[in-house]
Amino acid sequence: MAIRKLTPEIHEKVWGSKLTAPWLANPEGRKIGEIWFSAPEALPVLVKLLFTSDRLSVQVHPDDVYAQSHGGERGKTEMWHILRADAEAKIALGPLERLTEETVRASVVNGDIVDLLRWIPARAGDTFFIPAGTIHAIGSGLAICEVQQHSDLTYRLFDYHRKPERPLHIEDSLAVAQLEPYTLGPEALADCEYFQTARVSVQGAMPFSTASLPAIYIAVAGQGMIAGEPFHAGEAWLIPGGDPEFAIESTDAAFVIASAKA
Repeated sequence: MAIRKLTPEIHEKVWGSKLTAPWLANPEGRKIGEIWFSAPEALPVLVKLLFTSDRLSVQVHPDDVYAQSHGGERGKTEMWHILRADAEAKIALGPLERLTEETVRASVVNGDIVDLLRWIPARAGDTFFIPAGTIHAIGSGLAICEVQQHSDLTYRLFDYHRKPERPLHIEDSLAVAQLEPYTLGPEALADCEYFQTARVSVQGAMPFSTASLPAIYIAVAGQGMIAGEPFHAGEAWLIPGGDPEFAIESTDAAFVIASAKA
């Protein structure tokens, strides 16, 4: 299988943003929330670009065991790499202090759950690893490269009473959520049992060797040539496992690389 550019799936969201450049031209000013890049036949990893003008819901994702016992194929562990952030942009990871189920149930009725979370300033270049079971939220004013298990299982705890209302999943959330504070790890890209990620900068011509397993190369900055094909920021390329060495050429570009795990 040859190196190939992945076809983007563009999703408008109520919390999406019109500010999608340089990753996506948006002359119509649509509120783009997510761009999906998927190659499920090659690796069970989904790559997204996210753009926010408002907070996403307070939510949590199940692990594989819970997902498979409730009709899903797999759970959802994910990583966020911040590409652009407004001055006041924040993300939320876990509660400030240990919560009880009773506290959670009461706090999602009036929205107090938002104030019980640990909101962390987000800056371009930051990386956050979100294991399944972590209560989390993404704030406004962000552009993010997300790498996750290939799953769309999301349990919402609170959605800011937006209209039209989307269903909440209180019982499923409580069944999978970690109610202890989340401990931030070092600010590095993720290496977990489901995928590993890296960020590389390209200035000039650089050779790359493919591993035995496939990977997705996401162009997050710049433009140039990859394996003889033109690329620009906002595109993703599937690199099959075991292919010969290839080159990326650019005056100044950057890629996030999402690799499969055996």
